[in-house]
Amino acid sequence: MILAASVVLGQSTAERLGYSPQDRVLMVHADDLGMSHTVNAASMEAFRHGLVTSASVMVPCPWFLEIANFAKEHPEYDIGLHLTLTSEWRKYRWGPVASRDKVPGLIDAEGYLWRDVRSVAQHATAAEVETELRAQIDKALATGWRPTHLDTHMGTLYARLDYWEVYAKLGREYNLPVMLMRPTPEFVAEASKDGYPITPTMLEKKDQEGYVLLDHLVTGVPGRSIAERKASYKKLLTDLKPGVTMLIVHLGLNDDELKNITNNWEARWSDYRNFTDPEMRDLFRELSLKQTTWRAMSKLVRYKGITK
Repeated sequence: MILAASVVLGQSTAERLGYSPQDRVLMVHADDLGMSHTVNAASMEAFRHGLVTSASVMVPCPWFLEIANFAKEHPEYDIGLHLTLTSEWRKYRWGPVASRDKVPGLIDAEGYLWRDVRSVAQHATAAEVETELRAQIDKALATGWRPTHLDTHMGTLYARLDYWEVYAKLGREYNLPVMLMRPTPEFVAEASKDGYPITPTMLEKKDQEGYVLLDHLVTGVPGRSIAERKASYKKLLTDLKPGVTMLIVHLGLNDDELKNITNNWEARWSDYRNFTDPEMRDLFRELSLKQTTWRAMSKLVRYKGITK
C-alpha cells in the first residue's frame, strides 16, 4: 500500500531538512522490533548494514528488553516506539503493559490484547488507550533509553478520532515526533478504504501546531520470495518521488521461531535478505538516494510551549 503525498503544505519535509526540492530522501524503517528474537536479530543486523535507518519497538511483547538494551548500547541507531494495542497472531499473544483492571476494554476473552483494529475500536475507550500508551512509553523510558519517535502498530491509533488525538497529545507531552502524513487525495482515499476518519483539515492543523509530516509513506510491496520482493523494491526506489519517504519493512530470520509465529514468514525473511544485500546498497548509490531518520526529523518539531 502506498500513501503518496505530494507537497501541499509549503516546503516539503526534505527541503526543511536542508535537501533540494528534487532530492529523494529515504527512511527504511524496520517494524515490530520486540515481537520476537528473530525479528530483533534480523533488524539489528540490518541496522549494521546501513540500509535500514530507523525502527520501532513493541513494548508489550516478550522480547522488548533485548531491543531496549540494544538501543541503549547503540544510541547512534534511530529506534522509536511502535505503540501497540493489538495482538494479532494465532498462537503467539501478549497482553497490556498497564494494570488489567485499568484497561478492561483492551482485553479479549482469552486475556490478551484484541487481535484486530476493529475490535479495539469497538471495545476500548480513549481513556483506556491513553492509560495503556502512557504505560508503554514510561516502561521504555524506565530502561534508561529515550525513543526517537512514536508510531502505531496496525494503524490502530488512526481508527478513531479520539484515539488519534491521544496519539498526538502524547507526542507533544513527551516531546517526540509522531508518524503523520501530508494530506493528499491519495492519502484520503487510502484512509477511507481502511476506515480511518482522518481528514486533510486535521493533518493541516497538526502541521500548524508544529508536528512534522512525512512527504510520502509506503507500507508494503507485492511479492513473498526474495526475488519477487527485490523486483518490487527496485521499481519502488527507481520511481521514488522527491521528498522524505518512509518505507516500512518487516524483517525476520529463516528459522523455526518466525515460521511458528506467522505464515507470512517468507516475506519477512525476504525483506531481511534484500535490505542486507550489497546489490541494494549499490542501487541506493546509483539512484542518488539520500537517507534520513526520525532523530533528524525531530529537529523540525515545533510544539507550542516546548523549547528544545
